[in-house]
Amino acid sequence: MGVSTVTPGLEQRAQSLLERVHALTGDDPEWIRLFRDRSMLRFNEMGLPDSTDEEWRFTPIGPIADTAFALPAGSNSSAEVIAAIAFADAPFARLVFVDGILSSDLSSLRGLPREVDICSLGEAAIRHARLVEPWLGAVSTGGPSLTSLNAALFTDGAFINVPAGVVVETPVHLAFLTTRGDQAFMTSPRALVLVGESGSLSLLETYQGAGGLRHLTNSVTEAVVGRNAELEHYRLQLEPGDTYHIGRTAVRLDRDSRYTSHAVSIGSSLSRHDLGAVLTGENALCTMNGLYVGVGDQIHDSHTVIDHATPNCESHELYKGILNDRSRGVFNGKVLVRPDAQKTDAKQTNQALLLSDGARVDTKPQLEIFADDVRCTHGATVGQLDADSLFYLRSRGIAAGDARNVLIHAFASEIIDRMKLPAVRHHLEGILLASLPSPSTVFWGAEDRAEHSR
Repeated sequence: MGVSTVTPGLEQRAQSLLERVHALTGDDPEWIRLFRDRSMLRFNEMGLPDSTDEEWRFTPIGPIADTAFALPAGSNSSAEVIAAIAFADAPFARLVFVDGILSSDLSSLRGLPREVDICSLGEAAIRHARLVEPWLGAVSTGGPSLTSLNAALFTDGAFINVPAGVVVETPVHLAFLTTRGDQAFMTSPRALVLVGESGSLSLLETYQGAGGLRHLTNSVTEAVVGRNAELEHYRLQLEPGDTYHIGRTAVRLDRDSRYTSHAVSIGSSLSRHDLGAVLTGENALCTMNGLYVGVGDQIHDSHTVIDHATPNCESHELYKGILNDRSRGVFNGKVLVRPDAQKTDAKQTNQALLLSDGARVDTKPQLEIFADDVRCTHGATVGQLDADSLFYLRSRGIAAGDARNVLIHAFASEIIDRMKLPAVRHHLEGILLASLPSPSTVFWGAEDRAEHSR
């Protein structure tokens, strides 16, 4: 009788992965090495979340925990990788990361003002240590254990510094790509974005990959928006359907600043994005727009927190989900109003569209208000396509399948139309049109199915 063995999972292999990272990044400053070590210590103390953790009870990370992920064997710039880069023809400045490592050959910084500092995080830790060291990990502090795991295992990342008074007209694109590997591997992309007083930046963050063997993307982006500054932030998760994606975005807003997030999740078998913003100065404005589209057995999980820490601030949040087949959506949105945050104006809305009887959504909007002079609302709706609207379209001679797709498209367009960059809108329109479901659910009557089959 043979001896059974248990393959160590991610948690058991984390320390050996850290040792490998230290070996690969021997030229990094000592304070970066200590930052990684402290982060691994925190990860070991917390461990991976499980179903007993209230914040993760709808996020089944068992497959992630049980997989013995390795580090990527090395980056490449093959034709397959180049072809995967979205917005390659758009007039954007671009940093491209392949399997977590910056590819200088695929990157281009044309069109940026000379005053803007943009480079790899490893280079910034040496050249701009006075900017990087105080902020790296400071904005995302106190997050889930996987945030600490990213901090321990990141080997490269992006650094963007927009000095005070600089308005960047050219959007900046951070493209994170993963390739096929001989074994399951994980990447830990990281970005630190600083927008100085009265500065302005449009930032596009995309995640794509080649698929194949399972891989895990565990990303962290930190952003500091200075006084009277503006950051328009697009985050598109478009990874293959056989991958896992965990992401964290943490933002700090100063007085009179403006931050707008457009978070889209379409790919990956399991995708979770934690987005948090702290409004630390008066008259700050935070807007969060989100869209997730699930098919097959996909799981899309969105957790948001807007922390009103000072008076006279506004926040507006709208998240929408489209779920078909046996896919599942999760939305947990919290608006926290602290005791000193009088005159807060906050609105939160979550809407989900279920296209099959097997699709499911768990939604939990939350308001935690500790001030008395505020105006705060929240709401959630879950439903199917409106029967009256369908009847109206069909009465105008539109086929049943086309009528449904028109309504699905209109539902998603409320989010897409809020995006200022035409290239992003058009790209998402194309993906949405290509993914519109075939009507094969129990919500279709026999006449509908017969008509669609013709």
